[in-house]
Amino acid sequence: MHRARRLTRPCRNEWLHSTWEKAYQDHRKKVQDAQPLVDTHAPLSLGHFHLNLKKLKLEEERLSVIDRDNRLLLQKLSCIMRTRGQTDSRSNHTHRR
Repeated sequence: MHRARRLTRPCRNEWLHSTWEKAYQDHRKKVQDAQPLVDTHAPLSLGHFHLNLKKLKLEEERLSVIDRDNRLLLQKLSCIMRTRGQTDSRSNHTHRR
């Protein structure tokens, strides 16, 4: 299956012809010996793309609001439990004509 290479211009200089032939044979050997090379690694990921500081700050603020509301509700419930749920039926305002 190996074909002889044909030159477009016949070379009369033997030294030049042998130099070209050697370079061509070196090239053919490199092509035959070439190994397949496929990069299967994941691309380099940078930390500042994955760590969204603004989102973390908003989440922290949201959680602090929830904690504060829970604490207020707990105080109200504890006050109700201490006073045994009595209702305030006193009228402290005066009637005006």
